[in-house]
Amino acid sequence: MAEEHLIPRKIQADNGLVHVPSKYTVPETLQRLESVVTAHGLTVFARIDFSGDAAKVGLKMPPTQLLIFGNPRAGTPLMLASTSIAIDLPLKALAWEDADRKVRLSYNKPEYLMERHGIPKELLKNISAIEALAEKAVE
Repeated sequence: MAEEHLIPRKIQADNGLVHVPSKYTVPETLQRLESVVTAHGLTVFARIDFSGDAAKVGLKMPPTQLLIFGNPRAGTPLMLASTSIAIDLPLKALAWEDADRKVRLSYNKPEYLMERHGIPKELLKNISAIEALAEKAVE
């Protein structure tokens, strides 16, 4: 098994997700992301605390929270190019804790969304900022 310091900064799975390690707790990671997102003029549409909601009904799960955010100026041209991308917009980032208590910030890889929905390459810039936002949140 690889030592922690040998694990790449970004871990990309074959299913179009990017998982970025975070040294912060799940709530701290999502709060940092929310601050970065709003500082860049994006709108936060929702913050969902899955583990908190599970606890309210007597179920237990590791800390898991989702931030939904975006900008209609960036998202609308994408939906005009391919209506189906609306299923993946606004953008989402999931902060979660694994079985080893390591926190990750995960999001859909922009290129995956482009391919999945047949988005023209020139519109990729409309969703690619998520990479820099996620990196800034965990630094």
